[in-house]
Amino acid sequence: MTFATPVDTSSRLEPAYMSGFGNSFATEVIPGALPVGRNSPQRCAYGLYAEQLSGSPFTAPRGANQRSWLYRIRPTVRHHGRFVEVAPGNWRTAPCQAESELPIGQLRWGPTPIPDEPLTFITGLSTMTTAGDVNGQAGMAAHIYTITRSMADQYLFNADGELMIVPQQGALRVRTEFGVIDIAPGEIAILPRGVIFAVDLKDGPARGYVCENYGGAFTLPERGPIGANCLANQRDFLTPVAAYEDKDADGEIYVKWCGRLYKSAIDHSPLDVVAWHGNYAPCKYDLRHFSPVGALAFDHPDPSIFTVLTAPSETPGTANIDFVIFPERWAVAENTFRPPWYHRNIMSEFMGLVYGQYDAKPHGFVPGGMSLHNCMLPHGPDNDAFEHASASELKPVKLTNTMAFMFETRFPQHLTRFASRHPARQDDYADCWSGLKKRFSLDLKQS
Repeated sequence: MTFATPVDTSSRLEPAYMSGFGNSFATEVIPGALPVGRNSPQRCAYGLYAEQLSGSPFTAPRGANQRSWLYRIRPTVRHHGRFVEVAPGNWRTAPCQAESELPIGQLRWGPTPIPDEPLTFITGLSTMTTAGDVNGQAGMAAHIYTITRSMADQYLFNADGELMIVPQQGALRVRTEFGVIDIAPGEIAILPRGVIFAVDLKDGPARGYVCENYGGAFTLPERGPIGANCLANQRDFLTPVAAYEDKDADGEIYVKWCGRLYKSAIDHSPLDVVAWHGNYAPCKYDLRHFSPVGALAFDHPDPSIFTVLTAPSETPGTANIDFVIFPERWAVAENTFRPPWYHRNIMSEFMGLVYGQYDAKPHGFVPGGMSLHNCMLPHGPDNDAFEHASASELKPVKLTNTMAFMFETRFPQHLTRFASRHPARQDDYADCWSGLKKRFSLDLKQS
């Protein structure tokens, strides 16, 4: 049993964590709040309500069955009014294929400036790409956020999919009905479909990325021949212990459902879960705990060795989404072109940079920026990276202070109008390859 650290009798919202990913946890703020030997007793302790949140069908196999039992002050059905539709702002949902006026091509954007206007996580979220179809529960969307104001008495849950938050600037406090998660650049938070939450600022305005997963939940990838160790370890994922608000105050609860945004009045905090148990819960992960593997002799392994999390599809080996990072690591391969090779890929790649420099794009791709290399469109190192990697002495080199990531999906990613008209879009991005001259000569032989 895990107990939260008491704060006071009305508000116990402070971060504390349990270790593990996909585990079945049991946690309570007040001793005795969790029932023993049953999930829904006739009368719960302390006058609480029992409520189950299911992230999978009831009949899913035991290993894939996801659900948690929540013991809360009020059931979530107790909102104050009817839901009414509201404008979604710049939040878009697949299918959304007709907004962009741009032809196909490799695309890159600089960082999105953080505006002076008051923006919460809801109003500051802007969609860059959508893929698949939310109604078929397949595909994803890539978003950015710029936040200048905490959500306060506003709450949100996403019925369309799971959310992965990737901060790039500024720390966030994510208050959920399961407990509290603090994240900063270099960390991520996973919020399962349907979980109620609010996002607060911790140290000023914030910017970052969000992956919205319409398909199967993120899970750890199989390691295959790598074996039992390295990549992301289960114990490094942290799930919050129970924490609750017992607060009577007027507010709003928002829900995103099938691409539309709705809200209802609420007269209390819905983050009022005093105890819970189960395996369907939010979590956080420090990306710097990822243990990379690589080539110790020659050649360049596939980027799949950098997969932190994967959202599987119905086709084995083909992901709905792979979340891939490029962290600090040693490059030691001999007689090898060390940066990513030139390639065309059936998957589509949305990439971002949290901090530092990405080795294949030393210029133009900066922290807070983004790129999109869609299905079968060629891409790879720019001219400067190619020249440097081709001529450098191949000593062991450590790539330091760098954290790039990729949302990779089997679906083509369609641009939104917001992305196509984004003022930081780099119209000259394709020019980074213009210096790649013809080098072919029968007089040249590989050394």
